[in-house]
Amino acid sequence: MSAALRAGWRRLGAAALRGRAGRPLSQGQAAAGDSGGAEGGGGGSGSREAVERLVREHPVVVFMKGSPAQPLCGFSNAVVQILRLHGVEDYRAHDVLQDPDLRQGIKNYSNWPTIPQVYLNGEFVGGCDILLQMHQNGDLVEELKKLGIRSALLDAEKDQEKK
Repeated sequence: MSAALRAGWRRLGAAALRGRAGRPLSQGQAAAGDSGGAEGGGGGSGSREAVERLVREHPVVVFMKGSPAQPLCGFSNAVVQILRLHGVEDYRAHDVLQDPDLRQGIKNYSNWPTIPQVYLNGEFVGGCDILLQMHQNGDLVEELKKLGIRSALLDAEKDQEKK
């Protein structure tokens, strides 16, 4: 793992997995600011076809509790922080708390019981734990590159090399 990725992970560990006030995120601490991702409940339909459309509507799609501007669980907040750390601001976020049909529909679609769920290029990646693991081992940088998204951590690495 490169020095920039390690530095990014340290920042993530300090900022994203604890709230701004130092409380664990599972206590509902929301991140400040907006990631620029869209939010919405998906029109109230949890049908396989409706979920399929949502998953394929954008290269990066997140089904979460709350919005990127105000995640309502620590795991959703961690996903938002990981994406933010990589500079991914253009993604679609769907608040499953606004639509019980969508909440169940996405679980059925992925055969994955928990939220958040992350999709890259229409493919289910996993939840917070998988995204965190991909961040830690550098796989997320590579997956983003396949989508034409340059991770901000690569720029941070170049900045470190200049010093």
